[in-house]
Formats: sequence, structure tokens, C-alpha cells
Amino acid sequence: MHGNRGPPPQNQGPRQQQGPSEQSKKPAGGMHSNGGQRDSESGGGGAGGAKEPGRSEALVTLDLQTFRKPGEKAYTQRSRLFVGNLPTGVSEAEVERLFAKYGKPSEIFINKDRGFGFIRLESRIIAEIARAELDDTPFRGRQIRVRFATHGAALTVKNLPDFVSNELLEEAFAAFGQIERAIVIVDDRGRPTGKAIVEYTSKPAARKALDKCGEGAFLLTAFPRPVTVEPMDQYDDDEGLSEKLVNKNQQYHKEREQPPRFAQPGTFEYEYAMRWKALMEMEKQQYEMVDRNIKEAHEKLEAEMEAARHEHQVILMRQDLLRRQEELRRMEELHSQEMQKRKQAEHRQEEDRRRREEEVRMRGEEMMKRQQQQQQQQQEGGGFRGGFPEAREQEMRMHMAGGHGMPMNRNSMGGNAGPGAGNPPMAMSAENTSLMGPGPGSSSTSNNNMPGGGPLQGGFPRGLPGPGDYGPNKQRRF
Repeated sequence: MHGNRGPPPQNQGPRQQQGPSEQSKKPAGGMHSNGGQRDSESGGGGAGGAKEPGRSEALVTLDLQTFRKPGEKAYTQRSRLFVGNLPTGVSEAEVERLFAKYGKPSEIFINKDRGFGFIRLESRIIAEIARAELDDTPFRGRQIRVRFATHGAALTVKNLPDFVSNELLEEAFAAFGQIERAIVIVDDRGRPTGKAIVEYTSKPAARKALDKCGEGAFLLTAFPRPVTVEPMDQYDDDEGLSEKLVNKNQQYHKEREQPPRFAQPGTFEYEYAMRWKALMEMEKQQYEMVDRNIKEAHEKLEAEMEAARHEHQVILMRQDLLRRQEELRRMEELHSQEMQKRKQAEHRQEEDRRRREEEVRMRGEEMMKRQQQQQQQQQEGGGFRGGFPEAREQEMRMHMAGGHGMPMNRNSMGGNAGPGAGNPPMAMSAENTSLMGPGPGSSSTSNNNMPGGGPLQGGFPRGLPGPGDYGPNKQRRF
């Protein structure tokens, strides 16, 4: 059991096969050994530990940026190291000088009373190199222990659909907080196993994701199977349990009395070994049966889900059809109402037009009746008004003839007398004399009987009125 604690040259050989860069670093940082080469370097207490960082800085030849993977985030929880068995009273500056070879850390915490601390380096690879080189190395008289710190904000996601990728997983769980890493676990052929790891930058974000997914049903794809989120069980599959870390109590010595062996048939340990083996076989069968039952239940639930999905789709399509029919009926009603309103509006416009036409017609008839009444009143007003053109001309001629036989100039009355037209003397009859009144020698009051109310001076200055002066809509001008 102690074969792994060989001479220092044998233990240093496998460590030096990591690469030329490791060979150049190991003398400065110290080889991982269980032997005395470290002890010689640690002579003088803290002096050896104080000199190591200076020598390591002088021997570093590689750029630390080359140890970062493409797209890898810096200073994550995965690059956080636990440093145990520190000397009492050690300071953060001393621990920082011890890790100065591996870049500038972003976090250093030291518990001076209990002798442990934490340090966060830039990348996971650099942290692995630091752990490999500094674990079990002497520092101020003590063999320090360097391990990866437990990631307190890491979660395990189960029941993942087959088509969830790393990017989709990170996008989905980023709703609860900032994510450092989201990885879908696959088998050796690259097929998804239905499990994943999500690592947050802080514990509150991980607790929020754990509570929300536990209370509700968090779906990542169209497949309605929720994922299961649990705190991640963290294991150390790199270093394991070394012999020096085993608790060597009384039970330890009792168990180690017998070396590893096969039980011999017919012996006591063989009988109970076979009974234990049968029990483990039954347990395995029970687990397999449970797995088969769970698988059958999964398949049955998937079949029921598909049938229910089709039925649900049919119901949705029926509801959509009913909704569209209702919308069509509503649109038809609106259309019929609109057409009815339009017809009513057209009917009202037609009635208004007929009413206006009727009013115009009645107004025209009323005006025609009024004009006819006026014409009748004018005709019934006496001989002076009846037959106005001829009676007027005759009256004027008789009047001029009665005026001491003075010749009448038709030009003065608007007539067209020729050059040979004379003034034939005409005797005024008693009837005409009574109609026209006395002659010029009479009193001036007799001339007021003529239209215009004044004496007739040389006849009508505007000429005789014609038929155009008595239109259907024209008033009498004289």
C-alpha cells in the first residue's frame, strides 16, 4: 500500500513528463514529492518559502494567456483553490507571493487562526498547474495542501430533452443570474445523456434557480417535460484518497489484518460473500425492474400526451372555426346594417329631392297664379289699361288732335313718321274728350290723369311700350 511513496527521483519522473514548460517551472515552484528534496528547500523556516516566488518569477518563460481556452471566462469558481495546513499567522501577501508564478489572483482569503485559505486564479488550467506543483510542498515548515475549492453555486440539471445544447441551456438558466459555465453531459459517442451542469457566479442565483424550478415546471423545448434541478454532487476524481489521508483508528487496523484475496469455497467468508453477492444481484435486478417500469411509464405517458395533444389541437381548431364563423356572422350583420343605413340615407335624400322639387314647382305655380292675377287686375282696371299699345296710341293721337289742331310729331313719341307725313286734323268726339280731358287751355289739374302724374310734354320720351315690356314675370313700366 506504500509503494507509491518511492524515492524522490522516481516520483519526479512522471511529473516531469507534462511538458517542457513544467520542467522549467518545477525547480522554482517545487516538485510535488513526498520525499526530502522539498525538505532541503524549506530549511530555515519561512526563508525558503520567501525565496521561492522570486526564483519562480525569474524562470517563467511562457505567457499565461496561452493556458486559457478559447471563449473561457476568467476568474471563475472552477479556478478557485483551497490551501490548507498553512502556518499560523501567515499573511495574504505571503500567500500571494507563493502563487505569484501563476498570475495575479482576483481573490485571496486567509483564516489565520485555523490555517487555511482560498485563492482564485485566472483560468482552470493555471489552477490545475498550481495545484499539481504546490500540493504537499513545504511552506514555512509545513506541508501545505492545495485542492480545488467546492463550487457552492453549481447545479445538476436532469431530464433534459435530446435537442438542448450548451447555448440553449445557458440562455435558459441565465434568467436566474449570471452563469459561469453551462455544459450538457454527453457519452463517449457524443450523444446527450439527459443531464447537464450549470455553474453560477454566486450562491443566491443558484438558490433562486433551484427554488423556481422546484416550485414550477421549467420547460426548455416544445416537449412538455420539465427539467429537474438539484445541487451538484461534487467528487474528487483526480487525487482520490491517499494512504496518508486515511483515518488510522482501531477499525482501520482490524480491517487491514487480511490482505486482498479471493474467498475460498467452503469457508465462512465465502458463504457470506456469496450471500452478499446474491443480495447485490437482487438489488441490481430490482433497479433494472424499476428502470424498466419507469421507462414503460415514460413511453405510456408520451403516447397519452401525443393523443391528448392531437385532441387538444382538434379542440383548438374547432374553437378557431367557431370564432371565425362568429366573426363572419358579425361582419355580415355589420354589412347588412351598413347597407340598410345607406339605403335609408338614399331614401331620405330622394325624399328631400322630391320635396325640394315639389316646393319649387308649387312656388312657380304660385308665382304664375300671382302674375295671372296681376294681369287680370290690370286688364280689369278700365279701357285705359286694357289693350294698352293700341288704346294708348289712339288716346295720344286724340289728345294731340284736340290740342288746337297742332300737328303731332311721331318722332317725339318714339314713332317713325316719314317725311311726307302730315297732321290731318281730327275732331275729338265727346267720348274721347271725356276720356282725355280738356285741352291745353284747361286747368293743369286735368293733366294729372295721365300715367306719371304730370303734364304730357311732347309725348312719351321713351317711346311707346312694346310687347316685351309686359312679360310674364315683368312689372308694368309705365
